[in-house]
Amino acid sequence: MTIRLVKRENPEWWMPAAVFLVSLLAALLIAGVLMAFMGVSPLRAYKEMIIGAFGTPYGLSETLVKAIPLMMMGLGVGLAFRMVLWNIGAEGQYCLGAICAAGLALAFPALPAMVMIPLMIAMGFLGGALWGLVPGALRAYLGTSEIVTSLMLNYVGIYFLEYLVYGPWKDPRGYQFPMTAILPETTFLPQFGITRVHAGIVIALFMVALFWVIMKKTKWGYEVRVTGENPGAARYCGIKVERNILLVMLVSGGLAGLAGMCELSGVQHRLQHGFALGYGYTAIIIAWLARLNPLSIILVSVLFAGLMTSGDLLQMNLGAGAGLEGVIQGIILFFILAGGLFCEYRIVTGKE
Repeated sequence: MTIRLVKRENPEWWMPAAVFLVSLLAALLIAGVLMAFMGVSPLRAYKEMIIGAFGTPYGLSETLVKAIPLMMMGLGVGLAFRMVLWNIGAEGQYCLGAICAAGLALAFPALPAMVMIPLMIAMGFLGGALWGLVPGALRAYLGTSEIVTSLMLNYVGIYFLEYLVYGPWKDPRGYQFPMTAILPETTFLPQFGITRVHAGIVIALFMVALFWVIMKKTKWGYEVRVTGENPGAARYCGIKVERNILLVMLVSGGLAGLAGMCELSGVQHRLQHGFALGYGYTAIIIAWLARLNPLSIILVSVLFAGLMTSGDLLQMNLGAGAGLEGVIQGIILFFILAGGLFCEYRIVTGKE
């Protein structure tokens, strides 16, 4: 007897949502079994996670703070994935955006807020965009794999930031801690009430809306979609594929750089050791789970931000290991991607 996968000709409209839900429940079940083996009560852990991330004003605000960079970076890598460009370098682009924004603030601390904030936004976007342009240019003109080059540039960006905070930008009054001096208050993004949620959330939501309009209503968005689906046909139609590779990587990197600027200006207010928090890698998972849909990226970003927030609580309240949050993320990604296979194919058994 053989087992084959046969492509579905006309999948039911309800199938993606149903498969997603079943895959998510299966992932949570497996993660619960794993937690039980680790000596952590799954029911108590899930209760702590939901209440900790969404059930209190503090938890909800911390979840939204973490969702801001995830939304921007998820959009960025999602844009590249639309054109089958595998931008794995969002983490490094995030660091370069923060470095450029911080460099401006440290060089011109006397600028007023109404000048400083727009310039920091521009510098953050520019820093990430130029860092993303490097693997884009290598892919467009030399055929180099952007997976390798963008991944390697992550380490260059992270270690360059570490070099700055341990060396030339180290705060002489920082008791030897590897960090810059705290930036002037004119660089701070406004916050909402007494929470840490800052104006970066407005920028992120604006970017989601802009992304949707560009992809659905503009000629460039059409070219990106056509090139991603069939580069050969795109060239035949006169679409300049190399130019679009450069533009997509530029914008993709720019969104990651903008996320770095918002994290600097809205939350941390200084560069320091460990500034890169792994958002770039989580954004890749978010883009895939959202199926590159900008509106879905908002929802998935908030869910993953909640998982990150509750991960800290699990460590403090239940003594769970620091890696549990990452393991749960991996299990969810595995099950939802595997479940997605059954939306496109059905299993057929029979004799040869």
